Amino acid sequence: MSRSARVSPGVTVQANRVLLTKVRQPSVTTSKVQSQTTEAPIKSTSGAGVGVGAVQKPIVKRKPAASGAVPSAARPITGPRQQGTKRRAGGKKRPLAGRQNRRRRKTVAPAQLPAEHRQYHDNAFSAGYELGKYEGGEHMLEQALPLQLLLPEVSLQEVIALGASQLVPRCLPLLGVHEVYGEMEQAIHERRPCSIVRLGDGELLTLAQDVIYDAGTISREGTFLPYAGVVPPDLEAREQLVQAIRGAGIVGVPQSRRKHFHPLLHAVLRANHIDLGQLRLTSSTVNYALQQSGLLSRLLAGKNLLIIGNTAPALVHVLAQHGCTISGMITPVRGVKDVDRVVQEAHGVHFDLALVSAGIPAVIICTRIANELGRVALDFGHMADAIVKGQLTL
Repeated sequence: MSRSARVSPGVTVQANRVLLTKVRQPSVTTSKVQSQTTEAPIKSTSGAGVGVGAVQKPIVKRKPAASGAVPSAARPITGPRQQGTKRRAGGKKRPLAGRQNRRRRKTVAPAQLPAEHRQYHDNAFSAGYELGKYEGGEHMLEQALPLQLLLPEVSLQEVIALGASQLVPRCLPLLGVHEVYGEMEQAIHERRPCSIVRLGDGELLTLAQDVIYDAGTISREGTFLPYAGVVPPDLEAREQLVQAIRGAGIVGVPQSRRKHFHPLLHAVLRANHIDLGQLRLTSSTVNYALQQSGLLSRLLAGKNLLIIGNTAPALVHVLAQHGCTISGMITPVRGVKDVDRVVQEAHGVHFDLALVSAGIPAVIICTRIANELGRVALDFGHMADAIVKGQLTL
């Protein structure tokens, strides 16, 4: 943001002359200082008006050239200049780097902005928020009401709550965290397969390839997909994901109403011919619910654990400190193309429960471990990072 400079009418200079000119340039820089200078009125370089006692810079005037002197533009070059130097009057040279550094403008940190600028920023944010809230809620409510009726004094939140209560009979039930925990414990005890997978924006965007979004949209909206294990376009990964969801024991689905979560869920599954009514569903944040409810430590206690994912070495260290039994570790997992190797290595490990933190491939790995090895596998997700960093505890 540009800065202007002002001088208060109350500032007195030579011969009681008052400088009234306002500077409109984005910034103010002083001229090169020659060997002799003359006194001049004072100009401020701050963003606000300058009062008496403010820090000010003197403007330095050049001394007129002596009669008979050669103008600088016509002054002959007596010898070749060395690279990286600039010639001064009198034959002295100065490195260009010093001059460039002197001219470099300082960046003003947000906390150092004038109060009026910060207020403008806050006001603009509030205005944008209120407009978005109106367009995304209140305006829709206006359109839904008949013109001949005046809505009583109710808030948008009340209207949404009343409307949501009417939709309860159409909602699909989700397994609670205690039910998921109980199913996993029972499967481990009975030595039967059970996989808990979770769908987020990465999985849903992968499933949306060529059936909801074209390749350009996927690349634009899913810039994080390569980090999550899928480099689009990858229709083979989409098909593997479809088969993994159909074969999973419990599928965690997103309840967030953000763009690529629940609003994309139904369209994506329908386009890939996956019937939600045929799946056993839970929340996609069931892994965090296990930790928050205290059930995770009970689930891990006394089990032989297989840890899979790029954070496996650090997670193994933390789990071992808490007395967990580690039977094996598979790391790294280099995307969907690495799934076959990971599952093959898991065949050689004796374990009760696999914790898989491998992005989108975790869904495929968990389902295959359960169905091919007859074990229990949990899509552990980013909770592994949170435990390693100490943000969550067992």
